[in-house]
Amino acid sequence: MHLTRRSAVGLLLAAPTASVVAHAAFASEPETFQVDGIAIHGYDPVAYFTQGEPVRGSDSHTIDYRGATWKFASAENLAAFKGDPGKFGPRFGGYCAYAASQGYLAPTVPEAWTIHEDRLYLNFSLRVRRRWSRDIVNNIAKGEANWPGILG
Repeated sequence: MHLTRRSAVGLLLAAPTASVVAHAAFASEPETFQVDGIAIHGYDPVAYFTQGEPVRGSDSHTIDYRGATWKFASAENLAAFKGDPGKFGPRFGGYCAYAASQGYLAPTVPEAWTIHEDRLYLNFSLRVRRRWSRDIVNNIAKGEANWPGILG
């Protein structure tokens, strides 16, 4: 096997993440990406659609859904989510869409997001989002094929 400098650097950068994530995939993971019981870092999933950017949710507007507490910036956004959580909730439970396409789980950051065909997708980082965006359609198809089996 011939490794270029670029592929060797890529492997070195991916190795720590892959080992942490691969370990997590063996344990049963929650259906929703959460930190301390709060879904998607406490950001409002509806705001990605209505405001076109990540917006922190409020402790005044919450709902428990799929094993996590979801926060919303307004009562209107909470009502929209209650009316259609399948539309507004991020695919792959808010875990990284690119990681799902590769068959594993990874956390996400609020700034690395995409709305594609009226669905919200989150990614591990802006760099990973760029990689995922190169072939969104195939990455979504692969992620759907892997989901929810990768939850463990």
